[in-house]
Amino acid sequence: MAERAGMEMRFPVVEGYAFALRRNLIRCDVAGMEILTLEPNREPTAMFLMPTVGYKEGHPSQSAATVGFVEQNRDAYYRQTHLQTITFQVARLTLDELTGNSGNGSDVKWRVLRLRSRHQLFPQVYRFVTEYVARKVDFQGCHPCELGLEKYVARMVERLRDAIVPDDAEGEPPLLPVLNRYKPIGTTAEVDFKTTRPCYMTGRSHVNQVVADTMAWEGSAAFRLEQSPAVTRYVRNDHLGLVIPYEYLGVDHSYEPDFLVRLAGDVTVVLEVKGFEDNQTKAKHDAAKRWVMAVNNSGRWDAGCSMFAEIHCFLIRDWHSWTERSSYASTRPTSLAAIG
Repeated sequence: MAERAGMEMRFPVVEGYAFALRRNLIRCDVAGMEILTLEPNREPTAMFLMPTVGYKEGHPSQSAATVGFVEQNRDAYYRQTHLQTITFQVARLTLDELTGNSGNGSDVKWRVLRLRSRHQLFPQVYRFVTEYVARKVDFQGCHPCELGLEKYVARMVERLRDAIVPDDAEGEPPLLPVLNRYKPIGTTAEVDFKTTRPCYMTGRSHVNQVVADTMAWEGSAAFRLEQSPAVTRYVRNDHLGLVIPYEYLGVDHSYEPDFLVRLAGDVTVVLEVKGFEDNQTKAKHDAAKRWVMAVNNSGRWDAGCSMFAEIHCFLIRDWHSWTERSSYASTRPTSLAAIG
């Protein structure tokens, strides 16, 4: 809306990330990473099998067992494998991802992730892996070697790879975003579309309507944004073009946060509203943290782009806690918070 030109919001269009090490020093904020929870309810650790003897008709459950059941479990795997072997393998795979030696992915991805000096990087990566296993893995009562299953190893490698950044405190160049060369900056001034979904008028947004996919989540969040004194303006990320790239289980995805919110302290918050958090949601959260870090490392983009912060609000009832933290986010633009 032309009369709301002062509420325009801008953001960088990020396609990837780049950094170049000079002294081969890296860091990883393990404390800020998401917890990896093992799922014994989805991955059974044992099963019972009955040998086939003779000829039988119908479903096996309909016939009496002529021989006893045999339990098949992972005891032999547990005896032959040590947790240190798994952490060593995770560190090797993570380093392969960082150096571009895994043979997967596009040339663009390896161009922005390529590092040097494996012999200097591996001890640092291994230290991050062991710390992550000790602090951020919830084994749910499982044997520690369950961590060696392919799906858990893949999740750990993805999270660690994305969380490892140059140690700028020791003089390394910081993590920087790679912008779209044709459209480096997105803006709310370009939002113009038609929809048959329910829409509601806005008062604090450059876009005159907010589309509510669900009344329980997006609709309630928009209502709170309109009411909160900590919010100066906001926009629903619908046809806006704000996309955060991330990878989950080896597949590239695009994450679209729910809202961009400008706080009174001139901080733009990337806000996601969730009612349930699964492992893919955690991958999105880590991707948002990386996006915020890279964007803020590049400095202010122009008069319409403020510093960014990222907050995950999983439950609408925690809104008051979120607004109480808004003053903290205003003084600490790079701070990340998880509310749930």
